[in-house]
Amino acid sequence: MIIALLIGIVVLIVLILKTKVHPFLGLIIAAVTIGLIGGMDPSKIPGSITNGFGGTLGSIGIIIGFGVMMGQIFDRTGAAERMAMTFIKLFGKKNEHWAMALTGFIVSIPIFCDSGFVVVSPIAKAISKKTRRSIVAIAGPLAAGLVITHSLIPPTPGPLGVAGTFGVDVGKFILWGIIIALPMTIVSTLYSQWLGKKIYQLPADNEEGWERPAQIEAAKDVDLLTPSRELPSAFESFLPLLAPILLILLKNIFSAAGIEGALNTIVAFLGTPIIAVGIGLLLAIFVLGRHMDRKTALSEMEAGIRSAGIIILVTGGGGALGQILKDSGTGNYVAELLAQTAIPIIVLPFIVATIVRFIQGSGTVAMVTAAGICAPILEAAGANMMLGAFAACIGSLFFSYFNDSYFWVVNNLMGIKDTKEQIRNWSITSTIAWGVGFVELLILSIFLH
Repeated sequence: MIIALLIGIVVLIVLILKTKVHPFLGLIIAAVTIGLIGGMDPSKIPGSITNGFGGTLGSIGIIIGFGVMMGQIFDRTGAAERMAMTFIKLFGKKNEHWAMALTGFIVSIPIFCDSGFVVVSPIAKAISKKTRRSIVAIAGPLAAGLVITHSLIPPTPGPLGVAGTFGVDVGKFILWGIIIALPMTIVSTLYSQWLGKKIYQLPADNEEGWERPAQIEAAKDVDLLTPSRELPSAFESFLPLLAPILLILLKNIFSAAGIEGALNTIVAFLGTPIIAVGIGLLLAIFVLGRHMDRKTALSEMEAGIRSAGIIILVTGGGGALGQILKDSGTGNYVAELLAQTAIPIIVLPFIVATIVRFIQGSGTVAMVTAAGICAPILEAAGANMMLGAFAACIGSLFFSYFNDSYFWVVNNLMGIKDTKEQIRNWSITSTIAWGVGFVELLILSIFLH
């Protein structure tokens, strides 16, 4: 069984790195390989793959669809820009870095981090130019906030798929994800502030290039609150995102308090993630999208679904791989072996996600692969599945570099061209978030068993 698992992982990595095979097909091939070498009845392998694929997507596929449609409307209507303006006003002058960090933290819950950075980075650039603060100190926190919530908080497809594979409650996963993501964002922002003094780069007056003044220039008294286009109000911008979170939170409060009766039934229904995110989508359509015609609104939502199709398949593929490990008995066998060692079993998904992330670059593929491999093992060992899911998500943040598209998006839009500076600017930042998350994971594992 161990040989089967090792061969399956090697096959998966080789297929993704060295061939034209898509990660989804690679996951299915790895699942078949493990099943055959692990001694499963060949006639039962297709059924196991089907059950794992359908079981995973059955719990989270609808939420992924709702989430990406909502994100597309946020992107198109300028809601993300309004959020940035709101936080800038809230935090005041000289605290624009915290405003950008919180903007990224909120925006990336419905929007993919790549798109979120493209949408909001012009605001960061304008702030840098007007205040004479390094773009690294302003846009770095934005990039960190975006990628951290992108990696930890549903309805972003990656963590949503991990939650489905580990079989954890999506509502609780969202709430815990927010708690875990906050320290990671704070420490990453502090690093960007320090680095901004080492890499002092400002947008040039010609709007295209960048300049490196010899010394830090004094900030000017500037207006940062005038938007470049007509934007929705702060209430309209936040409502579709906060409403589902509040409904889910309310459901968990009622459950923990043991409240019963008709009111509890209503709250439990509305706080179910599928219903809550669906309500958020409806609010986005009719509140944010009220200035869009029917054809445009439908076109934008369909574009969101197309962008999520690949992730849905990869998530289902991870579920199929996990089901094979479970049905073949490999998960139980590995759990028993790990139980005899000093390695905390909760660390396993973190290690697997870290390795896959470093090898092939995609954080989503890393966390989904780790979930597929490790969920059956943790389940067999009786480990905390919620922590296991977060371990896979946190591990996927490790050292973003040349094989990660977000590495290039962040550095190019910030005008960082030197390779060493690119690594200091983003690879180290993502690794700091990874390290802080790992420390949090170890602390939580002491109290949550």
